[in-house]
Amino acid sequence: MSNVVTEVRGSAGLVTLNRPKALNALSLEMIRDLTAALLAWRDDPHIERVGVRGMGREGPFGAFCAGGDIRFFHQAVLAGDPRLEDFFTEEYTLNHLIHAYPKPYVVFLDGIVMGGGMGISAHGSDESLRIATERTRMAMPETNIGLFPDVGGGWFLARCPGRIGEYLALTGRLIGGADALGARLADGVLPSAQLPAVWDSLADGERFDRLRESLRQAGAPASDLAGRRGEIDRFFGLPTVRDIVLALEADGGPWAAETAAVLRQRSPLMLHVTLEHLRRARHMTLAADLRMERDMVRHCFHLRPGAAGETFEGIRALAIDKDHAPRWNPARIEDVTPEMVQAFFASPWPAHAHPLRALG
Repeated sequence: MSNVVTEVRGSAGLVTLNRPKALNALSLEMIRDLTAALLAWRDDPHIERVGVRGMGREGPFGAFCAGGDIRFFHQAVLAGDPRLEDFFTEEYTLNHLIHAYPKPYVVFLDGIVMGGGMGISAHGSDESLRIATERTRMAMPETNIGLFPDVGGGWFLARCPGRIGEYLALTGRLIGGADALGARLADGVLPSAQLPAVWDSLADGERFDRLRESLRQAGAPASDLAGRRGEIDRFFGLPTVRDIVLALEADGGPWAAETAAVLRQRSPLMLHVTLEHLRRARHMTLAADLRMERDMVRHCFHLRPGAAGETFEGIRALAIDKDHAPRWNPARIEDVTPEMVQAFFASPWPAHAHPLRALG
């Protein structure tokens, strides 16, 4: 069976990501199948809204999408596979398609929602709906694999309240449904037991409209992130990664010490790149941010060739050898120079030849 299952019920186009053993991690073929379905339904007058869910190991829901297929990235680098370039170009094009989609786009953020899973859930219009649950486990953990929060992550994280975006981007912290709502990364929280009925309701426009209105009027559940907002803003609003870490280490409190220790484990280079990325993206359109990210991800795999790159090394340590002991270069946050960071923001293409030049 296909890894992307589509069907039409009533006035809804429905998509199920169907790769449960891999937690629905996105392959190039899945990106192409999802894009094709959205393009077809965008221009179909009988389709009034689109729903997207993930298939869990025990049936529908329970896992949304764990991100891009990082094992494919590793293999593609070793093999010189040109599909690696296609993957990011087509994934970011899909992210922008969702952002500009003219019909309500409803995503069920049940279970794991990471990386590329955020890219296909975070960008819907004001008429769209992102439904989290008590089982939601959301993160942008890219600095842990020597990457940066891509798929428009610079754009949507920079628009979280205060400096929550910088905090989530740099630490890669896992958050639940209540925190996702508080961070403006979800629009409502429902018990997971209600999801099958909500999924069925998408076929009927009036039932969907009532659901969306009830979720928007519901009170926000207590959020740990909101309770930490003062500390997060104070530390993660500082000018540089070095400033952030040194201030956390000087604080003496347990939360600050734990947060500093997490940052010390991440790729020092990509922490600096990520902070610069968010600070730039805060003042960009999504299209401009995605073009910048396409430049950056090209450099992640080609600025240093093959196995010498931070991303290759991070994936090796986490998912291939699983030794969880990446050999970052530079090894310390204090050793990263401005020149190393700025290299990621120089586009390898002239504007007229950029692979995402048509976005806008």
